[in-house]
Amino acid sequence: MTRYEQDKKYVLPTYARVEISFEKGDGAKLYDEDGKEYIDFTSGIGVVSVGHANKRVTQALCDQLSKITHISNLYNIAPQAEAAQKLVAASGYDMQCFFGNSGAEANEGAIKIARKYGEVDGEVKRYKIITLQHSFHGRTITTVKATGQESMHNYFGPFPDGFVYAQNIAEIESLLDEHTCAVMIELVQGEGGVEPQNKDEVQKLEKLLKERGVLLIVDEVQTGGYRTGEFSASQLYGIEPDIITLAKGIGGGVPVGVVMTSLQGVLSAGDHGSTFGGNYLSSRAVSEVLDILKEHKESQKLQETIEYFNAKLDKAFVNHKEFFTQKVGVGLMCGLRVKDADTLTAIINGARDEGVMLLKAGRNTLRFLPPLTITKEEIDAGFQSLHNALVKL
Repeated sequence: MTRYEQDKKYVLPTYARVEISFEKGDGAKLYDEDGKEYIDFTSGIGVVSVGHANKRVTQALCDQLSKITHISNLYNIAPQAEAAQKLVAASGYDMQCFFGNSGAEANEGAIKIARKYGEVDGEVKRYKIITLQHSFHGRTITTVKATGQESMHNYFGPFPDGFVYAQNIAEIESLLDEHTCAVMIELVQGEGGVEPQNKDEVQKLEKLLKERGVLLIVDEVQTGGYRTGEFSASQLYGIEPDIITLAKGIGGGVPVGVVMTSLQGVLSAGDHGSTFGGNYLSSRAVSEVLDILKEHKESQKLQETIEYFNAKLDKAFVNHKEFFTQKVGVGLMCGLRVKDADTLTAIINGARDEGVMLLKAGRNTLRFLPPLTITKEEIDAGFQSLHNALVKL
């Protein structure tokens, strides 16, 4: 039985998998079982922020594994407190952290905080949460309902109620009522097509919500951890959310989700929990990844990488307008709009054959989420492979 036959026999078919099996990685490079090299412009869907097999992260994890991996959150976990301190310092906000295992779990935690806040803050029960159409907030029953994509709601109801969908930022005000406790948005919609929100509109929304006593939750699962050039997209937009959710890149490949909130005192002991969240291993990973990325940011290497990558992306867009209609995104969360879905699929498949890995976002966007530590040589190689694929279509 081959490994692909084994996968099909024993693993639920919830992914449209490509029959490639990777054996090792190094930075932005991946190598399959036949030794073929690929440039990874996906970083595991925005997860491997400091590259594959990062030596510092590997050493930190090995060191922790040799001591203790897990106890429970019934005891003080020193690496968790250290990671929380670094997250708060990087954010620039006065917040506290709750640790879970994924972006969906982080968003579940944010929703629970908002609902409890709405329950106890005032005489009228406030439970409604407004999200945006084309948003994506997770795959659990609650977060999939929070997701503003009707197709993702098929089959899995009945759902928890209380979610309202706005077509855009401007429509949110008309949907606010006495039962609204929070608004949850992505500042750059990832799965929705690498779509940035308008900065002025977001700042006006923040001001309006503060006046109304409605919480602002910013889902930074994909944008957080310096993906946009700043630690959080919220900093880039010049706002101070009440709740921020993080995951993906802050763990560098180790599963982690974090809720950061300025609402100290809303949750108390027993209100929420996670068996594995913030254990010794994941906390050490977060701490080391944050150190690496902070150094990358302060040395200006991150900004240089963003500028170099985007210059190459601009060139690809200009040289292949027969396929692309628009360049979108922020920092190293980028995309190229493709004229039709069939062409998008052909580009992704052709690029992979040529040795560069890319992603789809929405119906018509070619998405780029490279490791934040990617080198110029790796960027050059990846875009050369993309060019080679495009000229063959």
